[in-house]
Amino acid sequence: MTINEEYKRKLISLDEAASMIQSNQTIGVGIAASEPVGMLGALARQADRLFNVTLWTCLPMRPYDVFMKPEMDGHFFNENWFYGAPDRKVHAEGRVSYTPNNLHLAAKDKLIGNGGKVDVFIGTATPPNAEGMVSLSLGVVAERELIDSASLVILEVNRNLPWTEGDTVIPLSKADYFVEYDSELVQVPLDQPSETEEKIGRIIANYIDDGCTLQLGIGGMPTAIAEFIADRRHLGIHTELLVDGVYKLCQSGAVDNSRKTLLPGKIVAAFALGSADLYRFMDHNPDLLIMRGSYVNDPYVIAQNERMISINTAIQVDILGQVCSQSLGTRQFSGTGGQLDTHRGAQMSKGGRGIIALRSTAKNGTISTIVPTLAPGSGVTVPSQDVDTIVTEYGAAELRGLSVRNRMEALIKIAHPDFRESIREEAHRLGIVPDKRFF
Repeated sequence: MTINEEYKRKLISLDEAASMIQSNQTIGVGIAASEPVGMLGALARQADRLFNVTLWTCLPMRPYDVFMKPEMDGHFFNENWFYGAPDRKVHAEGRVSYTPNNLHLAAKDKLIGNGGKVDVFIGTATPPNAEGMVSLSLGVVAERELIDSASLVILEVNRNLPWTEGDTVIPLSKADYFVEYDSELVQVPLDQPSETEEKIGRIIANYIDDGCTLQLGIGGMPTAIAEFIADRRHLGIHTELLVDGVYKLCQSGAVDNSRKTLLPGKIVAAFALGSADLYRFMDHNPDLLIMRGSYVNDPYVIAQNERMISINTAIQVDILGQVCSQSLGTRQFSGTGGQLDTHRGAQMSKGGRGIIALRSTAKNGTISTIVPTLAPGSGVTVPSQDVDTIVTEYGAAELRGLSVRNRMEALIKIAHPDFRESIREEAHRLGIVPDKRFF
């Protein structure tokens, strides 16, 4: 049988594929830009015959009916590793629940919690090449593990996807069926940094020297950092998420990966999310490897990159050094994702550093993000014993090895001036840092 014949034999329509899903099944779904747009739409159209179907998702990028419409209640339930805007919107309606995780163990732990298996996996792939291989393209955070564990694998072939090498490349035999649906790729335009984010970016840039290996996130702050390190040379990239900032650093000549101690010459990432320019940059790029999240985000793998600098953002930091990046008190906002993985891995690296960046205030300057205690119910993303360097627009606080008293003083120096004394007074009043005047 030729490659084309094998592919055509497995090719079915969207509605035929959706009809294979049964009530009470669990479905793993490709994440973020790897979402199977056509399959999720087809499932919603067949909702009337389906009951108690559980979907495992991560960072959904579109408001799919299957997740958003109230009439889906009882038909589909969303178990999510990392909330996006659609999940935050429907959380209060009770059709989505967050699954705590560290990214490098997310798939393994989820499978353990489900008896080691998933009934169905639906994801996206490129058309097959002449060797009978397809590429999962924009990410394999958990996709490879779910494919290997699923009883039924359905891949949605999209000709708009870039071909990427690494753990993304699999043979046709890995899939039971293919459907074709050429959806436009989700795009996240490059954020223009605010004045505050530029100040933070400039401070963080001081920690990045020629030859460092970087992990960058998404948003205005990483964009600002990329601008301020465009004059560096021989930088490397080992990052959970590949974003436009990395593409820009390659364009400027700052990134060539030549001094990486792990996989030199290669950009390494677990998934990508960005603009059309980023996706074009990725297509058939021999200098790029998209690898499993269980590999990319393993702290012991990250640590093999000498002078590894991990840069993440946060919502709140308290004077113990506890970092919350995932919730607004009890309200789930995003997730742990790979923040703790990369933060730990960078600190284990020879000459490495884990940096947490945040604005000093929120809600138009009315509240401080440096606080005596995290808001009640907040998820702790980075525990106090793991914290390294905190940066706001007012400077950097290097917290490793400091007592709580000294951490408080270091963090007060980078808090907004309007809140510095109140932070100290509240810490004293609560007895976190005792002061005899308050007892």
